[in-house]
Order: sequence, then structure tokens, then C-alpha cells
Amino acid sequence: MKTYKTQMEAARQGIVTEEIKKVADKELMRVEELMPLVAAGKVVICANKNHQCIDPQGVGSMLKTKINVNLGVSRDCKDHDMEMKKVMEAVNMGAHAIMDLSSHGNTVPFRRKLTAECPAMIGTVPVYDAVIHYQRDLNTLKAKDFIDVVRLHAEDGVDFVTLHCGITKKTIEQIKNNQRKMDIVSRGGSLVFAWMSMTGEENPFYEYYDEILSICREYDVTISLGDACRPGCLADASDICQIDELVRLGELTQRAWEKDVQVIVEGPGHMPIDQIAANMKIQQTICKGAPFYVLGPLVTDIAPGYDHITAAIGGAVAASAGAAFLCYVTPAEHLALPNLEDVRQGIIASKIAAHAADIAKGIRGARELDDRMAVARKEFDWETQWQCAIDPETAKKIRADRKPEQEDSCSMCGKFCAIRSMNKALAGEQIDIL
Repeated sequence: MKTYKTQMEAARQGIVTEEIKKVADKELMRVEELMPLVAAGKVVICANKNHQCIDPQGVGSMLKTKINVNLGVSRDCKDHDMEMKKVMEAVNMGAHAIMDLSSHGNTVPFRRKLTAECPAMIGTVPVYDAVIHYQRDLNTLKAKDFIDVVRLHAEDGVDFVTLHCGITKKTIEQIKNNQRKMDIVSRGGSLVFAWMSMTGEENPFYEYYDEILSICREYDVTISLGDACRPGCLADASDICQIDELVRLGELTQRAWEKDVQVIVEGPGHMPIDQIAANMKIQQTICKGAPFYVLGPLVTDIAPGYDHITAAIGGAVAASAGAAFLCYVTPAEHLALPNLEDVRQGIIASKIAAHAADIAKGIRGARELDDRMAVARKEFDWETQWQCAIDPETAKKIRADRKPEQEDSCSMCGKFCAIRSMNKALAGEQIDIL
């Protein structure tokens, strides 16, 4: 009897798992189409065997673009109930993944609550948790301590872990010599960099990568290869530090695949809009089609309070050029921990970007709602318009607040409405304006 540890291994053995069946249905694909993509690492199904309530999703450039939401408590904002409320609101709004970035207190209960109750993919960054878990300063931690936290998160049911495996001692010299404007802006990457600088030792996530692969294989945890050197401003985009790390991530991707471990590769960051498509193609080449997971990219540095918009612009370009997974950005980015309304705005912006990209890529069924919306607008069918809308409540509120005199128009055009005029003209009716 064939047995398997991971979704990749199952696909390589020709075993159709329940998760593969469900993803194929959601993506309007035949199982026979999906299986080779999972086997090749071009699609990942993040589904830890201990995450019993998961509603599995596929992540890959040829599938619908998926959205991740970052949440979690911090020293300044430590209300677990509020974070859980944000989680469920995000899931209800269509988020496919939740990353628990908690950096304060006992993180175990909240993480286990997520994997017990949340159907979305759950991700974490174990290096954040290391200092908190052991309650010791960073420079006193040993390499084994970091690996043990990875194992703890895997046991708790986390579906994917961000590990900054691609920076090494060489990176320390690159950062010192290349004079980046923003150095390292990745929180996890900065912690690994600081630990290497203080201890003189190699990056434990790189040095003990094989041990990490064994843990991930045991629980079917997907590795999200973190981009410690992602650009934190436009000036640092596509520099030697970013590209050199990406080359290393390509090598680590191949090593993971050899152990049947699924991989997502993380990407930029802040980036001028004209560099985004090229970066997506470079990643696809170096990492041989492994799904690309991008933060934004943010296409300008000067929009605090509106970075959900700058990220949506970059995200639409990135996903249309091959990115598979968008990490949402909220209006609070660079400013504060997002509140419930920030989370909502960030998700909506990311959903618009993902949907626009899916239409451009020709994803099956992507334009169906847009076509229904067009017909509903022509027919002044407001109820169907609400059903098609990404955010129906906001649309309803705007119309109700500025209600027109007649239902077959809006308060901007009134009887000058082009649709109204054309409907009447084509029906041979008199067009009354005054």
C-alpha cells in the first residue's frame, strides 16, 4: 500500500488526496491537470496534518491569486480576543491565509486556537517566537533553540512557516559594503542578521536546513522561504543583496523538493512599477516555477496611510506577471498595528488586485462576475449588482446616502444617464431629459 507524508509526495505517487480533489473543484480544473503541478512544486497545498479544520487552497500562478492577512498581538496591542475577531472577519471577507505574527506574551494558546478554529491556511514566523518562547535575549539563543521552535509550530498545526534561510555570513558583508538606504527591513531577517552578527555563527536556518526539511516533511508544513533582503524602499529594489539571496532561495527550493517538501518563495517589497514584471520572471526562472509570495509590492514610498493602495497597484502588476500569493497591506502599514477597519480596507484592496490579475491571466471563471455585473448595470438590476460587488455593503451605503430621484439612474447623471438613453433609443422610446 502506498503511503505519503506530503501533498507533493502523494501527487508524485499518483495518490489523489482529499485536499487535491477539493482544490481542483475550486479551481475548475480536472484532478489530472492539477496533480502534475503539485508534483512539480508549481502548485502548493498548504495543509498541515494537524490542522483538522482547514479548507484547503492551492497556491500557484496558474490558479486564482490567493491573499494572506498578517495579524497577531504585540507589546502595545495585546488583546487576543480582538485579534481573533480580526481573523474571523478576514476569513469571512475571503482571505485565504492568516499569518500569526504575534511578538508578545505566551503565543501558544492563540496559535493553537487558530489551527483549531480557523479554516484558512495558518502561517507563522518561528524566529519571532524564539525570544518570546525561551524568554531569553537573542544573543543567548543557540541554533538548536530556533529549530525546536520550528518543530513546536509544526506540531501545533501551522500550515506554512516563513524561514529566512537565504541570508548567510556573506550577507553581512554585502549589507555593510553596498550601503543600502534601508538595510534590512524584514523583521525576521533583521533578527537572524543580528544573531549572526552577535554570535559569529552561521544562519541556523541555513546551516540546519536538512533538519528543518525533516520536520516539515513529517507534518507536511510548507516552507515559505523568507526574503530577508527584500527592498524596503525604491532605491534598494533589484540590488545585489536582493538578487543574491534569491539565487540562494532557488537552491534551497530544489533541496526541499528533493525531500518532497513544498515551497513558497517570498519576494519584494518596495519596487518601482517598471521593475515588477521582470522580477517575477527572474524568480520563476531561478526558483523553477515555485509559487511567488509578494508583499505588495509597494510602488512608491510616500503614501503612508494609503499603502493599501500603493500595494494593490503593485500586487495587480505582480500577480498578472506570475506572482501567486499577495500579502495584504493595510492603511496602517509603517504606522501602527492595523485595527478592524484597516484589516477590512487592506483585504478589499488586495482582492481587487488579485481579481484584476486573474482576469489578465485568463484564469478560469475569473471574469464571470464582471460579465454579470455588466448585464446588471445595463438592466438597472441593483440587487444583482450587489451580489457581484467585492464590497456590496459600501456600494449599497453610497447609493442610499445619495439616492436619485429615479431608480433607472444615479444621482450623478440622472436623466442624462448614457445607459438609460441607449436603452430607450434602442427600444424606440422617447428620451425625456428635461
